[in-house]
Amino acid sequence: MLIDTHCHINMMVKKTFDTPLQPHEIAAAEPIINHTVAHGVTTIINVGTSLVESRNCVELAHNYEHCYAVVGIHPNDCTDSWQNDLKEIAQLLRAKEANKIVGIGECGLDFHYPDYNLQRQKDAFRAQIELALQHDLALVVHTRDARDETLKILQEYASDVKRGIIHCFSEDLAFAKQVIAWGYALGIGGAISYPKNDQLRNVVKTVALSDLVLETDAPFLPPQPMRGKQNNPASTAFVADFIATLRMCPLTDVADTTTARARAIFNLNNHHLIV
Repeated sequence: MLIDTHCHINMMVKKTFDTPLQPHEIAAAEPIINHTVAHGVTTIINVGTSLVESRNCVELAHNYEHCYAVVGIHPNDCTDSWQNDLKEIAQLLRAKEANKIVGIGECGLDFHYPDYNLQRQKDAFRAQIELALQHDLALVVHTRDARDETLKILQEYASDVKRGIIHCFSEDLAFAKQVIAWGYALGIGGAISYPKNDQLRNVVKTVALSDLVLETDAPFLPPQPMRGKQNNPASTAFVADFIATLRMCPLTDVADTTTARARAIFNLNNHHLIV
């Protein structure tokens, strides 16, 4: 059994962001999920990036037994109304078990695009960390071109956050060792197979296998053999196989260890999992 700890099926089945899923779009998720399960990926965690997309993730979790939801606001989707949006997300958490919500995110810092609002991103990041702590949920962290500021904020909560993932990990070994020491796992996806990603491959070979979890970020970041195509959560199996080859260990070790860590992070042992 494999777990895709981070994907966006809600974005795969529609053409526009931040629109509520329609019934035909919810139905369009079924063949994606069936294809994924056929590749041994029996748990799929869809991750929100805004209020609307967080609701969409909950909707998918309601409709499909293999799906769970993470809700939150991505730093690039953090608008003037982020505080009101977060209040609405908090309403979803009042029934977190029924809504199958297992984490807060993806939240964090992203300085990649110009004209970002630094203070707003930092405020929203801290607010979502505190929301995760308040509701005893995992934290899913997005960081891009924001290494030092991300570490500073995570350090503020280092003694409090016990379950988290650095999504789409792309930093160096020193960063990896620091966040691992604080209790985070590294989210590893198809980017590990990109020819120029030697730094990431070195990190994945060096850290303990138990510090890794699998993800796809579908429909984004497809593995090298799929470049130019829409990624899908079934490629979790490719990532697992790639890591097994890279670390020269049995595929079953990768599957068992990453699945156990993901289940612990998202507290999935208290949910009925479909095997």
